[in-house]
Amino acid sequence: MGGYFSSYAAVLVLFAIGLVIVAGALSVNRLLRPSRPTPEKLLSYECGVDPVGGDWAQSQVRYYVYTYLYVVFAVDAVFLFPWATIFAAPGFGMTTLAEMFVFLGFIALGILYGWRKRVLTWT
Repeated sequence: MGGYFSSYAAVLVLFAIGLVIVAGALSVNRLLRPSRPTPEKLLSYECGVDPVGGDWAQSQVRYYVYTYLYVVFAVDAVFLFPWATIFAAPGFGMTTLAEMFVFLGFIALGILYGWRKRVLTWT
């Protein structure tokens, strides 16, 4: 039983060594860096554009809906790649084809629901 826990001890020791190295590097960096804060340095930086107005900005919910739809299609694409590799294997053709149509049907139902609720209109 000692060999079993010694492998965990080795991982724990390596993890501790890694933490010490990272903490030491960050500490040395903080000690050696110059610190001369100016108003320009403390100003928010956003893609090279000077900030205008206050620090509070609201965004509309439709941006999040489009982001959610992108995630849905990205997940759909992730599931399509393994399906495409298994589809040609002998004995899996019709089964995987039916499963993929069920999966795509659920995706299509979600898009149809969003379309009927007028979530996909950009006004």
